[in-house]
Amino acid sequence: MTDLMPTRVLVTGGAGFLGSHLCERLLETGNEVLCVDNYFTGSPRNVAHLLDNPLFELMRHDVTFPLYVEVDQIFNLACPASPIHYQRRPAQTTKTSVHGAINMLGLAKRTGARILQASTSEVYGDPSVHPQTEDYWGNVNPIGPRACYDEGKRCAETLFFDYHREYGVEIKIARIFNTYGSRMHPDDGRVVSNFIIQALQGNSISIYGDGTQTRSFCYADDMIDGFLGLMDSPASITGPINLGNPVEMTILELAEKIRELIGTSVELKFHPLPEDDPKQRQPDITKAVKELDWHPTVSLETGLKSTIDYFELLLANNKF
Repeated sequence: MTDLMPTRVLVTGGAGFLGSHLCERLLETGNEVLCVDNYFTGSPRNVAHLLDNPLFELMRHDVTFPLYVEVDQIFNLACPASPIHYQRRPAQTTKTSVHGAINMLGLAKRTGARILQASTSEVYGDPSVHPQTEDYWGNVNPIGPRACYDEGKRCAETLFFDYHREYGVEIKIARIFNTYGSRMHPDDGRVVSNFIIQALQGNSISIYGDGTQTRSFCYADDMIDGFLGLMDSPASITGPINLGNPVEMTILELAEKIRELIGTSVELKFHPLPEDDPKQRQPDITKAVKELDWHPTVSLETGLKSTIDYFELLLANNKF
């Protein structure tokens, strides 16, 4: 009797925030993992602790170019996800979403691999439906400063379904809502990392707009559970499926919670709201609960404490 070969899994964007957590979890369950990243926002440091694992391989590669490997599953996470980063090189951001999807879908078609696309709640734009359900088509400005990301991800979803219908590729689409945790890029400009770093350094916390806009925050461990559950679900479940925490809160409430957990009274400083910034963001996860038996389990306070500990360690080691 021969042992079963481990599943060969490709993770694009694998040295990024969520990608590195995903690689870790895949290895824990005995998979063979090929981590691909061009390090535009990811870092080899995020996966350095995995390099001694014989089932792990790290490759520097840009998904806008074809990749010729043999794999059983593909998690396509490659794309800068914060406005600061994706607006720095907007044309490249669109290429990463569109050309990257074409190249990874081509690989899935050739190898017969099942492929999961890390899409985003940004496909809903500044929503006129609240909370957002998967059948809502969105309210996106196609020529605004966020369109490189929003429309790139929307086009990627189109490509996934076209490859599924035309070529029979097994697809999974996850629409990710705001996620936080360790290994977030300290300069990514996202609200959780921004607030924590500013508070830890004793600087004023930057609030864009009046702070009444809402978000829903999901801890990284819960998001990875959602990815794995979706990938392992029956082939008939293609998505898109919302993955996120349905507990909605204002940006001001988040700032107050972070000040409380850090034990600081730094002031709040208000700035103009960026163009096309959504006023509300809350997932309806009915579909994820029903089809994947998935829902977040980590409380905001527990997740924020862990994330604060991570950034405190970075600060102590001068790694900001």
